[in-house]
Amino acid sequence: MLKVVIIGYGEMFNNMIAGTLDSGAKIVGVFRHDRVKYPRFIRWIKDRINPDTDYNYIQSYKLKEIKATSANSASFRKQLLKLNPDIMIVASWSEKLEKQTYDMPKTATLNIHPSLLPKYRGPNPYVRVIQNKEKKSGVTIHLVDSGLDTGAILDQREVEVLPTDTGKELKSKTALVARGAICELLQKMSEDVVFPVMQKEDAATYYSNDFNTDIDFSNNIEDIIAQIRAIHPWGKCYFYHKGVPISPNPYRLTVIDSEIDGYGIGEVVSTDYKDKSITVVCPHGKLLRMGGLSLYGKYRRFLTKGYIRRAVKIGDKLD
Repeated sequence: MLKVVIIGYGEMFNNMIAGTLDSGAKIVGVFRHDRVKYPRFIRWIKDRINPDTDYNYIQSYKLKEIKATSANSASFRKQLLKLNPDIMIVASWSEKLEKQTYDMPKTATLNIHPSLLPKYRGPNPYVRVIQNKEKKSGVTIHLVDSGLDTGAILDQREVEVLPTDTGKELKSKTALVARGAICELLQKMSEDVVFPVMQKEDAATYYSNDFNTDIDFSNNIEDIIAQIRAIHPWGKCYFYHKGVPISPNPYRLTVIDSEIDGYGIGEVVSTDYKDKSITVVCPHGKLLRMGGLSLYGKYRRFLTKGYIRRAVKIGDKLD
């Protein structure tokens, strides 16, 4: 029986726990990112007042938690040495693992990357995949090496990207596919030899975690919609009405074909304050109806209906 340590957070972390248990392997330890992210006292309060899914998952399966402040710390390595895992799985992590850390498991350290490597290396590839209007993405399980998402591939699965997907839906679908992939891979590794396949460097692409949140209505309407949907739920896109920032709802975007005359790109052609919607002119005879709008700010969003009713006029220009 393979002994496994899992480090990570969020949906991918939870699905790696489930997939590893599905495979019949034994999880000898887990290291959640909250132990790196929060000071000890803050984390203690959070776990008792508002525990997240990671904490609940660990508690429900009665898994052993590794207690350290970094995956590269002497404390983490000391505990890893005692646990003596065959495999360590990295399922979403902010630190770049040092060689001394990823070389410790007896067999290998595996990273779960949510794209079809070597395309879309780097953090949070969901955003760029949707922004670039890809028809498919996927998950890659690869060996961890000294590079960033550069290790040899052990398994790869495709995920369909729908035109209506936001980053949230794509992330959930990818994590679920990853669960099945890690289950099958661990079963193979416990019974047979799995041969890694080197990545093709000439096909590699890398994207940073810097996202453009300002909407430009002179862009093609498909690009605007992809931009708004891609960044959800990690952030919001904004346009400006007379300097006031307003955020669209990624689930309330409607394209209207219209040969409307007398209005320029970015100008308002209709509003509905009850629906908190504004319809704006985009290039190539397209109108974009944005429902469920929200003024920027935790409390100002409650004023959105009143603002659209009183301040937004037909013909106003949105920046």
